[in-house]
Amino acid sequence: MPGMKTEKLVVSIQSAAALLLVGLCFLVADSLRERVVSVGDRAPRFDVTTDSGKRLTASDFGGKVLVLNFWATWCPPCVDEMPSLQAMAQQLAPKGVVVLGVSVDRNQAAYRRFLQQAKISFPTARDPGSDISAEYGTFKYPETYVIDSQGRVRQKHIGPRDWLDADLVKSIESLL
Repeated sequence: MPGMKTEKLVVSIQSAAALLLVGLCFLVADSLRERVVSVGDRAPRFDVTTDSGKRLTASDFGGKVLVLNFWATWCPPCVDEMPSLQAMAQQLAPKGVVVLGVSVDRNQAAYRRFLQQAKISFPTARDPGSDISAEYGTFKYPETYVIDSQGRVRQKHIGPRDWLDADLVKSIESLL
């Protein structure tokens, strides 16, 4: 009889260990999966220091629509869309839309030179380690997220856009 109780105890412990191992495998697999933010998701939190020295977090945009653009100076489509993004930022700022450009440039001199030449006036920051864009699952540039006042991603644009396109402007204004 005592042998039978010991055997049942060993089987119970083995079963519990097997269940724990399966759970651990799922946990590890889930943590290795790349995060990709989609429309409807809550926007990941971030913390950047803009070129003007202002520290910004996602919560600083509460009550406003945030157009978060990931770009780089070495990306021709990114450079091509900047004039229309700049114009849209100026057009919609009085209505409560904020554009934030986050560059993945490692070369600070090239980045600063571009901003000066292009006369970009919306807030920009450099994220040379691509930490913030990685939180969003961004690997193609430019990639832009339109985030509503509640912090939800309402639009996701992969590739360059004409930010002055009437339909695109209306879709952003509809979030106000």
